[in-house]
Amino acid sequence: MKYRFMRFPEGKFKAVTLTYDDGTLHDKRMAEVLGRYGVKCTFNIGNTNLGAEGHMSVQDVKTHILDAGHEVAVHGAHHRALGMIRPAEGIREVLDCRTALEDAFGCIIRGMAYPDTMTFGVGSDYKTVREYLRALDIDYCRTAGGDNFDFELPTDWYQWMPSVKAQNPDVMEYVRRFVALREEELYIAVREPRLFSMWGHSYEFENDKSWDMLERVCEEVGGKDDTWYATNGEIYDYVNAWESLKYSADHQRIYNPTVTDVWMSIDGAIYCVRAGETLVL
Repeated sequence: MKYRFMRFPEGKFKAVTLTYDDGTLHDKRMAEVLGRYGVKCTFNIGNTNLGAEGHMSVQDVKTHILDAGHEVAVHGAHHRALGMIRPAEGIREVLDCRTALEDAFGCIIRGMAYPDTMTFGVGSDYKTVREYLRALDIDYCRTAGGDNFDFELPTDWYQWMPSVKAQNPDVMEYVRRFVALREEELYIAVREPRLFSMWGHSYEFENDKSWDMLERVCEEVGGKDDTWYATNGEIYDYVNAWESLKYSADHQRIYNPTVTDVWMSIDGAIYCVRAGETLVL
């Protein structure tokens, strides 16, 4: 056995996820567009915005977001940058938002997107923020900026950097490069799975009169046989199931202790380790 790489469900090489902030009424239109192309999104919402002017109500979120297969995540009770406030204040921002969203929607919410900015001021730093997010049972947190063509999975779930913002003037170049990626064209030692993640705010499509851009992105990335369409949380859970696999000393037996079927490529051949089962190579 030379190389082993994670593959997404059904052995797919690529995945697509979107992550959009603030919970404005325009999220309903966005969710409708995504649904036509089978693309999924995590909508990051501040609980104090629910039902406020220009924002979705609890019922809106249930009907247009959750019932459509998307995810809701934390975005801070008052949209305050965690790096610019004391840890005690940051903890309250996250915990109050998470508790309110869970009460409103009757589910467990484990994801988040940083509100405002990840700049750090006096009294806070990234290590401190990461530690209290983990203590508050926030499993991942998306940041912003740093658009790149790497399409790599996060190496630090509390610094989840998306691929590109939709308002980047080169967004379609990002999309084309991702769609054109072919596993067999990559050098064998670097055939890690690839993830396209786009972020922003749905009201930007309205402000810029650029809803056609969202349509074009979804048309390009949607409906591909080699691509898995998932929420941020589904990506996180799947990667963690992969990382939970147990191996024999000679790596010829692989046990999956999770409730998720896990797929992998071993020297170019696709295998699946079923939940609770052991694969013998």
